[in-house]
Amino acid sequence: METTSTSTRTNSNNTPFSLISRGWKEVRDSADADLQLMRARANSFKNLANSFDREIENFFNSASIASFSVPSPLKSSTSPTEVDFVKKLRPKFSEIRRVYSAPEISKKVLEKWGPRAKLGIDLSAIKNAIVAGEEEGEERRGVVGLDRRRRLGFREFWGEGKEGGGGQFGEWKPIRVLKRRLREFEKKSEFGEIFGGFKNSEFVEKLKSSLKAIHKEPQESKEVPPLDVPELLAYLVRQSEPFLDQLGVRKDVCDKIVESLCSSRKNQLLLPSLSSGESTLLDENANDELDLRIASVLQSTGHCYDGGFWTDLSKHHPSDRKRHVAIVTTASLPWMTGTAVNPLFRAAYLAKSEKQNVTLLVPWLCKSDQELVYPNNLTFTSPEEQENYIRNWLEERIGFKANFKISFYPGKFAKERRSIIPAGDTSQFIPSKDADIAILEEPEHLNWYHHGKRWTTKFNHVVGVVHTNYLEYIKREKNGALQAFFVKHINNLVTRAYCHKVLRLSAATQDLPKSVICNVHGVNPKFLKIGEKVAAESELGQQAFSKGAYFLGKMVWAKGYKELIHLLAKHKNDLDGFNLDVFGNGEDANEVQTTAKRLDLNLNFLKGRDHADDSLHGYKVFINPSLSDVLCTATAEALAMGKFVVCADHPSNEYFRSFPNCLTYKTSEDFVARVKEALANEPHPLTPEQIYNLSWEAATQRFMQYSELDRVLDPEKDDVKLSKTNGRSITKAVSTPNMSEMVDGGLAFAHYCLTGNELLRLCTGAIPGTRDYDKQHCKDLHLLPPQVENPIYGW
Repeated sequence: METTSTSTRTNSNNTPFSLISRGWKEVRDSADADLQLMRARANSFKNLANSFDREIENFFNSASIASFSVPSPLKSSTSPTEVDFVKKLRPKFSEIRRVYSAPEISKKVLEKWGPRAKLGIDLSAIKNAIVAGEEEGEERRGVVGLDRRRRLGFREFWGEGKEGGGGQFGEWKPIRVLKRRLREFEKKSEFGEIFGGFKNSEFVEKLKSSLKAIHKEPQESKEVPPLDVPELLAYLVRQSEPFLDQLGVRKDVCDKIVESLCSSRKNQLLLPSLSSGESTLLDENANDELDLRIASVLQSTGHCYDGGFWTDLSKHHPSDRKRHVAIVTTASLPWMTGTAVNPLFRAAYLAKSEKQNVTLLVPWLCKSDQELVYPNNLTFTSPEEQENYIRNWLEERIGFKANFKISFYPGKFAKERRSIIPAGDTSQFIPSKDADIAILEEPEHLNWYHHGKRWTTKFNHVVGVVHTNYLEYIKREKNGALQAFFVKHINNLVTRAYCHKVLRLSAATQDLPKSVICNVHGVNPKFLKIGEKVAAESELGQQAFSKGAYFLGKMVWAKGYKELIHLLAKHKNDLDGFNLDVFGNGEDANEVQTTAKRLDLNLNFLKGRDHADDSLHGYKVFINPSLSDVLCTATAEALAMGKFVVCADHPSNEYFRSFPNCLTYKTSEDFVARVKEALANEPHPLTPEQIYNLSWEAATQRFMQYSELDRVLDPEKDDVKLSKTNGRSITKAVSTPNMSEMVDGGLAFAHYCLTGNELLRLCTGAIPGTRDYDKQHCKDLHLLPPQVENPIYGW
């Protein structure tokens, strides 16, 4: 028993020592392995140096031979001075080899070279010189296609002219002497002519392969100076634009402030690549320069912005190569209004290219609302029936089969506002797999009472197209000024929160955030064919027009009828004998006709009809005095048919002024003069360029450009890089946190909370029960009840 106990204690005492012993053994083995690796690397470097020396010796030995083994033309150019120079170099190389092989150098190499050490000799100058020699052509001798290594200069070979030139051994006396000798030699003879016969030399090939194997380009690290106070203030103003806009400070004022802050240090704001004249995607203005400056500073610190509180990083990425475009509008055929017709044509021509899948999302009205909206008591019992009507109407006018999808969302008609209000979350009717690009026709209208997912969260790119000047309509109502004030700020909020880009058809619309002005509407091809027919008849000397003047539009006071009756009543005597045919239906038809009859005006009221109707082809003059339009479709159609158009000098008609048949007036006296001028003359035939500018092909091209849809649809341009510096890309999107995005997200969240309260919705004019769709919509569209679709869980 005692023996066993003693043995147990001995084993327990020996166990820790055995562990320590094994640990020291492992450390020693590892150290030995490291030392062997260091010796192997030192030997490899020494062998490389010896190989280099041997090649140099071979070079000098071959140089001492009179023939030089070169073609006969070069033999005659070789002088004894050049051979003497090569002989003078021999002792210098011997001295270099002696110094290079000194024990101190070997000791330093062994001290510096650990397992992770790198070669300390900078061979970049030699490599760059050889590469540059390959890229240069032989122009002196007029030979095309010769090897491009001939024009290699000694200064490039040894890296002179660069900062810190000379490399690691730049201070050695032998190197300085050698470089001086080489410069003298370069003055006497061209390096390429001497080495012309050695282009396939084994030495050159080995040197190149050694450089490629050993040398690695060092990463350039240029310090970026930090932001100064003016730059910080400029960036603060840029990011505070949403707040300043609400305070009445316009965007152009903010841009001027930023420009003034940046002008004092404009040269410092630009990166070296910009100052050197390299091409870049940066626009030459202070805002983009500031963005690039901020991005470069953030990138130099290693910071990468991955998104903020409101950013959704899990957006849709199309699985196939085709992108998906969803066009959402506020009206549908057979209601002949601009927001029903123009989005339909846009969908057809976007789908015509077949580069992207297109879906048109239009409102579905219950039968009771259809009777109030659609003309001639036309109603539909199912969405499929209405879709067939829409497609037949479209294909009769465009002449090709449009391959796009038509979907419906629930809507209700507001009698007071004479418009359709969406019911429920409109965005849910676009499947998540197709939620890529959204085009919101009338974005402010669609989002006044939108209580659902944020468009910019669900979609990658959201474009708003403003059709209507709502402020002009509201100002004509009771307490219009106060209502217009609130509507203006609500429009600013919803377009900022729900759109990436906003297109305004003309300057007649409200100046909204993120907006640009561009006419992205075209004309029905049927009108262009009528215009071509009229032009052909005029060339043959035939009379194309047999009737006088007419006006066509929905018969409501705001659609120009008020201005028309005022002008005709004021100049009744000046326009004696002038008769005007008026085509239109509307809520104010009785009142308009009664007023005209009371004033004894020469107006002949007729039922509304399609502008392309044969009965309207014979009219020569179209009169449109409306001041509430944004871009009158009827005006564009009349110009396309080759008619005269008399319209007001107003921002809504700015696009049409370039057409010679468009006659604008500023005063009522001008109106009379323009009407008489149009009746007394014949319209000018349209040129091919004018016809193209009115077409939907040209409108689609403008839309792609100004909405940035061409960049979004092109994968190579999807991530726009501001600049490239030293081979590194500076991308604003991933480097710069955007305070505007945070503000937009906060506004969207606040709007979502406000529109979720039924009392607040009713106070602001919403139709009762439009926060969710009703049972009739569920039945017509085969939807689940909103309580099932979006359940609310509670105690």
